[in-house]
Amino acid sequence: MSAQSEIFDPLGTVAVGETRTPAWIRMRMVLGYDGAAYNGWARQPNVTGVQQLVEEALETLIRRRVRVVVAGRTDAGVHARRQVVHLDLTQEEFDGLPRRSPLAPGPALVRRINGILGRQDGAVWVHEAEVAPDGFDARFSALARRYSYRIADGIERWDPLTRHLTTWHREPLDVEAMNREAQTVLGRHDFLTYCKPRPDATTIRTLQEFSFTRTEDGVILAHLKADAFCHNMVRALIGAAMMVGDGREQPGFLASRLEEMVRDAKTKLAHPRALVLEEVYYPNADQLAARALQTRAKREDHDVDTRGAAVSQSPENRAD
Repeated sequence: MSAQSEIFDPLGTVAVGETRTPAWIRMRMVLGYDGAAYNGWARQPNVTGVQQLVEEALETLIRRRVRVVVAGRTDAGVHARRQVVHLDLTQEEFDGLPRRSPLAPGPALVRRINGILGRQDGAVWVHEAEVAPDGFDARFSALARRYSYRIADGIERWDPLTRHLTTWHREPLDVEAMNREAQTVLGRHDFLTYCKPRPDATTIRTLQEFSFTRTEDGVILAHLKADAFCHNMVRALIGAAMMVGDGREQPGFLASRLEEMVRDAKTKLAHPRALVLEEVYYPNADQLAARALQTRAKREDHDVDTRGAAVSQSPENRAD
């Protein structure tokens, strides 16, 4: 009978499961999911998260518990187009992925896990899997994450066929005013006002991109990119910009709220159904390990951009 063990890689990431031999082969996996049916990414008691579905599918294939480490946890109802995870396998488990097929282990893993995830009726789907470069950590090696958000402002733009991917807003929104507001919070700041803090976690982040455009179909599309986003940060920023866009708040609201550093009744969250994790960015293979170590460096309170414009190049912290 095999013993329960925790296998650590050189960077400290834990792979949990019952195995007689170390799980040193790291796989990088890219997947997408429709978050409407799930209670976010993370495993939680009495509800279903995407992580649970992926790990249970892997357990069926590998015959032991396998933990996946995700690039960025998403809230309940939030979608992902190209989420990134890693998992660690033993040599025997890796070699056994193709079974009797001529496929390489990576493509074999994609085919087999999608065969199990197919029970979700296409709501969770793995796009690719491959052996990760040395030093790769899905969470800590990431340079940035990018989200999109769709808003249909005005009832004439409300489309029932896209309602699960779009926020419906009754009043028209001033896109130019929202863009001016978005520019005022770019840079490296303590985003406490716009975050739901986690215990012992910093709320200092570097917001690299924040913009709104009106697409050909009249829908407003927002894009946000940051080194990492803390809990509720994207939805709170979008919600604040919408309050300026429809006239509920005056210009300068986002910057003044940022400086107040207080989460209160003025912090309004945009609906999660329109939020999509679009992409996760990583450095070149030879910089992955260094990036993971740099990301673990604690953000300090003084290490922020008080002007709200330039993007700092100081070390980043963890990606929650």
